[in-house]
Amino acid sequence: MRLVDLARSYLRHAEARLRDAREALAEGLYPYALRLSQECVELSLKAALRIVGIEYLKRHDVSDVLVMVRERFPEWFRDEIDFLADASRRLAEKREVSMYGDEALMLSPDEVVSREEARVAVESAEKTYHLCKRMLNEYEKIRLGGP
Repeated sequence: MRLVDLARSYLRHAEARLRDAREALAEGLYPYALRLSQECVELSLKAALRIVGIEYLKRHDVSDVLVMVRERFPEWFRDEIDFLADASRRLAEKREVSMYGDEALMLSPDEVVSREEARVAVESAEKTYHLCKRMLNEYEKIRLGGP
């Protein structure tokens, strides 16, 4: 399978998670909205890395790789690397608590993830997804010789 095919697939799945994250936020399922947002960011960024031919460790947070290879990306995308790396790092850190809560303190996910955290997570996922989708679209346009 070609790298661009993987990227396209990752973005299709990221888009589905983003749709579900918006719905979860609207329904008050804040931990789930955060978790889905994290997965959207992860898949979107891994798609972007695939497009530029970068292999990465199989971890949820790819912020360090993104920063290391920033020069491989188009300038407009490089301008967003700090935001993208921060979103990846921040959401990956909250991944576990969004699913299990704080078991040491006996707090449920609903008690540790606020509406505001979920809202910010969904917004970060939306921006990340759209930036990565734009990169794929531009890559395909260049590859196919389009305008």
